[in-house]
Amino acid sequence: MSGKRNEYNRTRNVVVAFRVKPQEGKLINEAIQLSGQTKQDYLLSRALNREVNVQGNPRVYKALRNRLDAVYAELCRIEAGNAVDSDLLAIIRMMAEILDGLKGGSE
Repeated sequence: MSGKRNEYNRTRNVVVAFRVKPQEGKLINEAIQLSGQTKQDYLLSRALNREVNVQGNPRVYKALRNRLDAVYAELCRIEAGNAVDSDLLAIIRMMAEILDGLKGGSE
């Protein structure tokens, strides 16, 4: 069986797979959308402890905008004194880091 060739004309024919909980899958997919990378590139970078560089492009902008709309709706729903879901906090932190990186770091 022939594998897919990458930019260096090498084949990638080893499959790495694992199972996650639905909530973990949702967080992983949101992180991938916000990164603007392919799922393979994102997971490979994270697994090899490489930095994930987010390049600003229309797809990242759209993912950030849509997720910010969802976060805003969720925050409006939360009443004062109620706990905020830890998944929501993780997404907010990730978006803040991405937005900080897109504007060129802290000034």
